[in-house]
Amino acid sequence: GPFLLRYNNERQKMSSPSEPPETDPAFIAKEEDFTKLPSELSHVDWTKPISWGKYEPYPPSHDADAITTTDDDGDKQTVAVAQPLPLTPEGTKPSFKPPHQALEFHVHATSGRARYTTVHLPHGPVATPVFMPVGTKGTLKGLSPMDVTNSDALNNQIILANTYHLALQPGTELIRDAGGLHNFMNWDRNILTDSGGFQMVSLLKLAEITEEGVTFENPFLSDNNDKEGETNSGNKKRTRQEATESGSMMLLRPEDSIYHQNNIGSDIIMALDDVVSSVADDKTRFQIATYRTLRWLDRCFAAHRRPHDQNLFPIVQGGLDVSRGGLRDVCLAGFRERDDKAPGYAIGGLAGGESKDDFWKVVDHCCRALPDTKPRYLMGVGYPLDLVVCTGLGVDMYDCVYPTRTARFGVALIDGEAPGTLRLKSHACSEDYRVIMHGCKCMACAGGYTRSRLHAMLKNDNPLAVSLVTHHNLAYMMALNKRMRDAIKNDAYGDFARSFVRDQYRGKDSGGQDVPKWVKDALAAAEISLD
Repeated sequence: GPFLLRYNNERQKMSSPSEPPETDPAFIAKEEDFTKLPSELSHVDWTKPISWGKYEPYPPSHDADAITTTDDDGDKQTVAVAQPLPLTPEGTKPSFKPPHQALEFHVHATSGRARYTTVHLPHGPVATPVFMPVGTKGTLKGLSPMDVTNSDALNNQIILANTYHLALQPGTELIRDAGGLHNFMNWDRNILTDSGGFQMVSLLKLAEITEEGVTFENPFLSDNNDKEGETNSGNKKRTRQEATESGSMMLLRPEDSIYHQNNIGSDIIMALDDVVSSVADDKTRFQIATYRTLRWLDRCFAAHRRPHDQNLFPIVQGGLDVSRGGLRDVCLAGFRERDDKAPGYAIGGLAGGESKDDFWKVVDHCCRALPDTKPRYLMGVGYPLDLVVCTGLGVDMYDCVYPTRTARFGVALIDGEAPGTLRLKSHACSEDYRVIMHGCKCMACAGGYTRSRLHAMLKNDNPLAVSLVTHHNLAYMMALNKRMRDAIKNDAYGDFARSFVRDQYRGKDSGGQDVPKWVKDALAAAEISLD
């Protein structure tokens, strides 16, 4: 009610800083030091795997308990032994104790490396594995918060919003003064915000990256959408200096990213990382970005003013280098040094066009390293097959625009032959009087909207059709989440993964497609055989 809104309004204003803090010069590296190994990692033995906080079925990490054994000759030796992962019964309430007062992580069941958990956050519990729909500017396109919360088919406990876009429009100060994004968008559940780092790749032509931060040209105020270097008025595009003077340039330092996320009031916030496209061919640039990500993380921790009700996750970078002592190991070792400050971790730098073979190997490498007592979030990944594979490798959380964006093109997610999609605009659907997917509880299927009806509506650009397909695609993802959780609870994740993969890839002998090699290899790494 109005009282609660006013209360949250004042609480948000008191918690959020009035302006971004200054950058501490101690965190700024000189250009000649950009490629030097961070001093805190000088003691690391790079011949050994980088891991910490590991339990069965992983090999013991360096901090594992050691036991003394005696061999047949009577000689004693001390060896590290991995212990079973402690489990917490479902329904256990969080206590939110320091050092992470805004997150408590309960693992309820495991099946191989897959795990069923609850991430307790300030706006309620989140069961994992979980897919987080993307509401870039604080809204899921085509759906209202009531469509999400009042639907048994969706009932999302967490969504994602984008710091960069919210900072541009409507501005995070306005959101702060409205009582935070929860109040601003009338959403009483959890929110995760990314840091703006991904825009270094997606908006690279508009960005300039330095040690201080990343400078973007505001796409809403620039002429970058005009073709062939001409503006609508026939004038040449502005130079960067002219854009800066006009106020269309935006500097995003680590301190600024955290300031904006503190204003937004999201439950999980991300550190600003130096992101390089995974398909870039510049080893030096990857090295600089990995080392800079650690320095920027320290700046993010120092700038964070709301650790009591917001959780700051570091993001593992390092390109595709999973070699022993390689860049992913360097980033992971840096995070291990800072583990007491991190309530959870994200795996970044993927879903950018790299091969699926490289993709799964990075996910596998990071899951083998990161602690088992904290949530693991794989950024930008949302294809159903990817979720099934990566959950088997040990990932808990996902986000991607794929289900909602593909809905706007009239493409629905369904079970069955890969790629598991139904193109509702195709002629084949024009006289198909079935619903999108039998048994689905979304507004489209439960409401009796046939493929033929949706085909006609989409062909006529009816916005209701887009909303219906969006609701269906998110319902499909939520149902997939539940199927994965149920399989883990029953210690049958391997059986579930095999069934899912065989449903998509029936084999050429059966008139379908063969299972891709990367899927076989990734599941084999998770000790799930398809044979």
